[in-house]
Amino acid sequence: MIDSLETFLGVGLPTLVFGYVFYYPFFMAYLWMAGGISHALAFERGDPLEQDPLTLLPSLPVVSILVPCFNEGTHAREVLEQVMRTRYPYYEVIAINDGSTDDTGAVLDELARTYPQLRVVHHAQNQGKAVGLNTATALARGEFILGIDGDALLDRDAIAWLLRHLLTSDGVGAVTGNPRIRTRTTLIGRMQVGEFSSTIGLIKRTQQILGRLFTVSGVITMFRRKALLDVGFWSTDMMTEDIDVTWKLQMAQWRVRFEPRAMCWILMPESIRGLYRQRQRWATGGIQTLMRYGLPLLRPRHWRMWPVFLEYVASVVWAYAMFALLLTALVHYWLPDSWIPEAWQVGIFPAWRGTLLGLTCMLQMLVSLWIDRHYDRSLLRYFLWTVWYPIAFWTITMVTTVLALPLVLMRRRGKRATWTSPDRGNTHAS
Repeated sequence: MIDSLETFLGVGLPTLVFGYVFYYPFFMAYLWMAGGISHALAFERGDPLEQDPLTLLPSLPVVSILVPCFNEGTHAREVLEQVMRTRYPYYEVIAINDGSTDDTGAVLDELARTYPQLRVVHHAQNQGKAVGLNTATALARGEFILGIDGDALLDRDAIAWLLRHLLTSDGVGAVTGNPRIRTRTTLIGRMQVGEFSSTIGLIKRTQQILGRLFTVSGVITMFRRKALLDVGFWSTDMMTEDIDVTWKLQMAQWRVRFEPRAMCWILMPESIRGLYRQRQRWATGGIQTLMRYGLPLLRPRHWRMWPVFLEYVASVVWAYAMFALLLTALVHYWLPDSWIPEAWQVGIFPAWRGTLLGLTCMLQMLVSLWIDRHYDRSLLRYFLWTVWYPIAFWTITMVTTVLALPLVLMRRRGKRATWTSPDRGNTHAS
């Protein structure tokens, strides 16, 4: 028994960990590519710029557009003026000034005097995005609620593309759109252009083929008011209210869909610190969601959520496995070889595996950029920047995921998630 345990720890365990670290990304990359290609062939034929989605709508109900803002004085005017350019004829806009400390409130009030469709709600204190959305939904007149961020430039046809799903199927509770990056002047910004296509875009397409999404995009999602009422609206204690509401809706048997033709243009961090803070929030919110819904998910009626749940658990396991290998390599660097079992004396990036992983990532990026070329004409010019993608984003995913679990465990239960001012990158990016 002891000999078997020593053999496993000395040979079997390192082989298992090492194999998982390198083959998990391979498997998921090809799964995402297959799902993305299948989705494109089935649902994305034709050029969206040559289609008029208004002609596809059976009716034209009022849509309430909610724009929660915290310290968005720099961007609020541009965002709301872009909303007013929508081709959809029947809409109202509710902007929420959530205790901003800059001139956001003054800018919103000035815009409200210019645009009769706009109403402004002022919170005296920072209450968090979820509270802002809940407040505005209570005041909204429309049956369909579109939430966008305070830095998101909405495409003129986005409302119609999103609304089409909700009008043609009563079982659809939410439809999320296709965010595109507009901060592209730095290496970090350009890598994120590829990331949103190669990872986020392909994952959403694949999950839609499988029937359930891990999360909507908080920057652009349209909800059915009835569905929000059914699940108790947005949770105020979750770090990522968009992930949580997605799971709440699907656990209540509402369907959630992805519409790539519904586009908006967003700002993203272009500094290491800003990117890290954003991804740490995403990772923490994901772990919160797993812990909140893990046990209820065991009920057989939630079986459609199992692939999404298991895939995220597998990604968390991967992060810890990668962390273990890096820690082992660091220890190996300082200790004599005789102190460490031979099976653990393996380089972190063996030549052929590292090369294969890099080539797979490049192929994944090329496939995704080809699929998204209809929505962003300049995408292919960023392909060469993808050589940096595997190192940068797999590393930050590992670090933030490893830290997310203790952060969630230490977080006070029920603590409200409030705003922090994000890094918006270079707002003059082309």
